[in-house]
Amino acid sequence: MKSNKEIYFITATNTDIGKSYASEVFLKKLAKKGKKVGYFKPIETGVITHPLDGTKLLNVTKKLNPSFKFKIDDVVKYQFKLAASPFVANKYIDIHINSIFSQAKKLLMKCDILIVEGAGGLMVPITKDYFMIDLIKDFQKKFKTKTILIVPSILGSINDNLLSQNALKQHNIKYDWYINLYKNKKEFKKVTLPFYQKYFKKIRYI
Repeated sequence: MKSNKEIYFITATNTDIGKSYASEVFLKKLAKKGKKVGYFKPIETGVITHPLDGTKLLNVTKKLNPSFKFKIDDVVKYQFKLAASPFVANKYIDIHINSIFSQAKKLLMKCDILIVEGAGGLMVPITKDYFMIDLIKDFQKKFKTKTILIVPSILGSINDNLLSQNALKQHNIKYDWYINLYKNKKEFKKVTLPFYQKYFKKIRYI
């Protein structure tokens, strides 16, 4: 049974698009609205000494919600050294999908809205036959979930954006999408924005 509490699943068209930045933006925005926020990054790769993204966002979350008294290993459940897809980076530890949902339930006990940050893009493999988009779909089945797709402002982003949105639609995943205007701002207005203005009714930025 779905809880009254809510999950925001932050995904993107690819890696290095700004999921962590978007997670921080939504954490602060929701906290400003009076919501008790929480943060969860089920899988982080490229972890040498400690999860960089997870640690930063956990510290932000604790300042916004002091009752969120979890340790980094609670918030970043699976940590791998190799900066690759979870399937490739995982050498010794089996990723148990149900354990991710169990952990999300524990974290939700201390917040109203849990920001869940994905790894890479929608088709990043978690196991051989289970991809990030499958995880989002299962979150949607088990929790009240809002999916947020982050897209870049670089040349070529139209293709990646439309492919990602089509994939979400094919999986019957409701979503909102936001542009992370972090690169090529002047070029974006010339080569990308004109199409978006004609094609989409609404354009959102983070």
